[in-house]
This record gives sequence, C-alpha cells and structure tokens, in this order.
Amino acid sequence: MERLTDEQLEALRDWPSPAISNAIETFGVRARNAGVMSPDIRCHFPEMRPIVGYAVTCTIRASAPPDQDLEANVARGDWYAHIESVPAPRIVVVKDLDQPPVGSFWGEVNANVHRAFGCAGVVTDGGVRDMEEVRALGFQFLAKEVLVSHAFVHQVEVGVPVTVGGLTVRPGDLLHADLHGCIAIPHAIAAEVPAAAQLVEDRERVIIDYAQSPEFTREGLLERFRGGFTRPREES
Repeated sequence: MERLTDEQLEALRDWPSPAISNAIETFGVRARNAGVMSPDIRCHFPEMRPIVGYAVTCTIRASAPPDQDLEANVARGDWYAHIESVPAPRIVVVKDLDQPPVGSFWGEVNANVHRAFGCAGVVTDGGVRDMEEVRALGFQFLAKEVLVSHAFVHQVEVGVPVTVGGLTVRPGDLLHADLHGCIAIPHAIAAEVPAAAQLVEDRERVIIDYAQSPEFTREGLLERFRGGFTRPREES
C-alpha cells in the first residue's frame, strides 16, 4: 500500500460516496454489489463532509467483564501502537462481538482520543453514544445502534480483518464514508477515482440537463444514453 498524497485524499473527500461508487464501477475491478457496507451501518451525522482514511481495526465485547473473557488480551498501548502503524488519516472499524450490541466503546472521551490520533471517525456494527458532544467535535459516527451504557466494553483483538455490515475490512484498507454509508476504495485505482467520478458526473449532467429542457423527447433521451460511460485513459 502506498499512501495517497494529501491532495489526492482531499480530491476523494470532494465527492459523495455514490459518486465514488459510480467511479469505481468504470474500472471493472470488482462486482458492482461488492465493496460497500449494508444500510444497517447508518451515518449519525449526515450533515458532515465525507471522511476518507485508512482502516484501523479491532473487535470488542461488552456483555461480560474483561477478566471473565478468555479471549480478551489487548493492552491499551497495543491498540494505540496499531493505530500509529497505519498512515493517517485513519478510520476506525470496530466489530462488535455482541449481537445485538449491549455496550458502546464510543463516546466523547474515545472520540477525542482517536481524533488526536488522526482518526476522522468510526464505523461499527456496535453502538455509539454522547451524540451531541461528538457532533460538536466533528468526529463522524457510522454505527448500527445508539446506546446508553458502555457496560463491560473491552477490546478483544486489534489489527485483524473484521467484517462489518457485510464488508470485510483489513488494516490499511482505504475507506470513504458519508451520509450514504461506507465504501472501500481499491488501492490500485484510488488515485484515479476522482477523475473517473468527474467523467461520470459530466455524462450524467448531459442527461439531467436534457431531462430538464423543453426539447426533451424519448428519442433524444435514448440518443444521449447511447453515449455510455467510460473511464479516463492513463496518460502515456
């Protein structure tokens, strides 16, 4: 994995996730129904700008104290070391082993701590809380539930592949998330995605403008659709 430049990452943030999805489709690198999380992983601060970052991962459990959990063996320092092993900006991806979730790992304290570590937000099939405080901080929450208590929450594993919302995420995967949900961007095409998104946007604008024009006809619309969608060619 080669980290994108700040300018390249910013170019990805300039697009909403549906445009990112459309752009990825033009490369033919995966099935159109792959690479995205299911809609039960909901964005709780839809007014915020898209976040883009490299995944740091862990699993959690809150249904039993850590000293009664035979799988729990994570020291806090190990988690922080894992975060720092992945280039910033980062997005935390958390698999909650309790389903349904019973305790939140995420609130005002952890949002502040992880923001200081260069994390833009969290994506989890667990719960979140302290919603107003975290919204004011500008830290994004995509989560399955909103919960009251942290219960006995503790980390079980860090730096492992996790499956959240049907998407398997590995440390270092490049993610984009906003009010629509979360999508993984393949590293091999990541730098080209913004240009492809613009190409699709330009093509769609032809259709939209024609649909809004007084000259609209069925035949004219079909003619414009026959133009198709292509991806930008690499410069020689």
